[in-house]
Amino acid sequence: MNWFLENAFLIPLIPAVSFVVILLFGRSVIGVERVQKVGITAVGIVWILSMIAAVSWITRVEDSTSSKSDDAEHAQIAVNEGLSASAAAGVDGQLHLAAGDDGHGADDGHGYATTEPVISESDGWWSSGGVDFAVGTLVDGQTVLLLIVVTSISLLVHIYSSEYVKGDRRFVHYYAFLSLFTASMLFFVMAQNLVQMIVGWELVGVCSFVLIGHWWEERPNTDAAVKAFLTNRVGDIGLLVGVAILFGTFGTFDIDAINRAVGEMGSEVHFALLMASIALMAAVCSKSGQFPLHTWLPDAMAGPTPVSALIHAATMVVAGVFMIGRLYPVFFEGFSIGTSSINLMAFIGGFTALAGAGLAFAQWDIKKVLAYSTVSQLGYMVMALGVGAWTAAMFHLFTHAFFKACLFLGAGSVSHAAHHTFDMREMGGLRKYMPHTYKTFVISTLALAGIFPFAGFWSKDEILLGALAGQQNAYPLMLIFGCVVALLTAAYMTRVIWYTFWGEYRGHGHPHESPKVMTVPLWILAVMAVVAGAFNLPTPVLEVFGLEGLAHLVQTYAEPTHYLNAIGLSHPDPSLWLALFGLALALAGIAITFIYFWRNTGPHGLTERNRYAKAGYTFLEQKYYLDHLYTDIVVGSIKAPIARAANWVNDNVIDKVVNTAGEGARDSGRWVYRWIDQGTIDNTVNALGTGADAGGQGLRVMQTGKVQNYGSLLFGTAAVVAIVFVIVL
Repeated sequence: MNWFLENAFLIPLIPAVSFVVILLFGRSVIGVERVQKVGITAVGIVWILSMIAAVSWITRVEDSTSSKSDDAEHAQIAVNEGLSASAAAGVDGQLHLAAGDDGHGADDGHGYATTEPVISESDGWWSSGGVDFAVGTLVDGQTVLLLIVVTSISLLVHIYSSEYVKGDRRFVHYYAFLSLFTASMLFFVMAQNLVQMIVGWELVGVCSFVLIGHWWEERPNTDAAVKAFLTNRVGDIGLLVGVAILFGTFGTFDIDAINRAVGEMGSEVHFALLMASIALMAAVCSKSGQFPLHTWLPDAMAGPTPVSALIHAATMVVAGVFMIGRLYPVFFEGFSIGTSSINLMAFIGGFTALAGAGLAFAQWDIKKVLAYSTVSQLGYMVMALGVGAWTAAMFHLFTHAFFKACLFLGAGSVSHAAHHTFDMREMGGLRKYMPHTYKTFVISTLALAGIFPFAGFWSKDEILLGALAGQQNAYPLMLIFGCVVALLTAAYMTRVIWYTFWGEYRGHGHPHESPKVMTVPLWILAVMAVVAGAFNLPTPVLEVFGLEGLAHLVQTYAEPTHYLNAIGLSHPDPSLWLALFGLALALAGIAITFIYFWRNTGPHGLTERNRYAKAGYTFLEQKYYLDHLYTDIVVGSIKAPIARAANWVNDNVIDKVVNTAGEGARDSGRWVYRWIDQGTIDNTVNALGTGADAGGQGLRVMQTGKVQNYGSLLFGTAAVVAIVFVIVL
């Protein structure tokens, strides 16, 4: 089974080949009407390989756990018989201590099996300045988890798009770049070293740029694509600086080697890790939509809705979260997560979660509501990592991918059937016309809101638990942020359902349910929104059914304990009262919002009666004036002086040089025309013509027509020639 893990490079290779085939032969050989089959087949194969890789990894962990359990048991027996631990290690010289002794045994102190170290395969890439650069794959539980997410969502989006984008003028181009994005994202999550990670990071950014501007004839789409590209470039400076610091500190780009070195060196390189963490957080803020570089993500909804579901909800936007998880020892030690009660990462994540949830209330575009919801949930994940809840963050990444992709595709289904609009004011009453879309949308909304027993309830609860218990200290401010966001999330999603599916239809045309090629992916994602929480259920829940062996699957198989145990990461015990409190907040958000609309009670028209309420709503409508700050003040203050300076140079330097050169050329031409052309050449030609005319007139006198005159001239000429010859010779 390890063959699939050791040859995992095939997984990103297949969609990369699909990209080349579709782009080169999509129109001429394959045909526009069949090109989607190539992309769907390629991603389908990759999904199967990812499932095999997951089974292979689970088998590997189970075998490792069994082996270590046996070694621990033998060691304990030997100790009971009075032998030393080293003597009990066996003839192979490899010491296996009892469970939990060094963090590499069969148990991590909480009853969960630890994972085997990563499978790192690499080969030479190039050399420069004495530094060898490698290319390869790094496979562990975190990699396998992301492989499942990326390939599953990508496959469903490929299928869904075959109807949603059908007949599009760039249908071939669309499927080609879907394949390239899938390959790039898979390449990124399997990167063996930081240089590969940078390559994958930039490739997914390029694909995002292309697909956001898919309909580039419309100016807002191109503006959104450029905004996303430039905003991400700002954060990418931090990525390059952070990678440079890590290489300068550890002398390698190898991710596994860096993580192990952090566990061994710890506080010895704390300052370097702090600087690297701060720089890398800039990259996280841009790619994963964290405050204050989140402004590009809502505008990215200008692209096709399946692109929003795949790239800007479930996969690319979690690249920053994945990077933190991949280099977690760096951030854990750099930000002193285990010993502090607040740090930069936790605060940015918590504040982003709160800010995104607030902005979602002031949107009428259903996709932008979901976009700000994504910003908020990404903040939840970053906050979880900031408080030391690694497993909770990855678990929420996993569950969020399914229910948020379902919500985005549901928004696309609504638009597809309701005259291609995303304005909720032109919807309403669609539950009667679109029962499948409505049911799947509600299921995913309940999961997002954190309602029991849907997937979001379990992952959100673990994040709040991490903020409450922390590591050595709690994170009270982050807990407050998390609780408020839980209330707001349920409230703004209830608002979406009310305006979209309840009441009377306010739009144009005759709405209808989408075809099965669109609704079947919705139901698959909705089912995952229900059952995905089962992948990391706490032990007390499963003990009721006698299934405690299935508890904490994400923690058991995805958590890199060989890194995290070395830095002292711990796991808090489940809290029933906190889970109930989080559930109560979500239910309260739904109830308050539903009563506000359904019973028509509450402060309706408050923004018209109260200037403070109006100012607050305007503040939300203007997106905290961040776009104004960036566009009009920051960019404007830089662009305007540069533009004025460039205009001055254009008028006073470039234009003057061009005008002077033109005037000089004009005067030179006039002089040449007057003195050379007219005065010399023309006069010479005229003089020659006059001379020839005069000579002709003279010779004409001799043309008498009398033979005797011609004979006399001939005789005279012959005599002159003879005399010349006599004299000369």
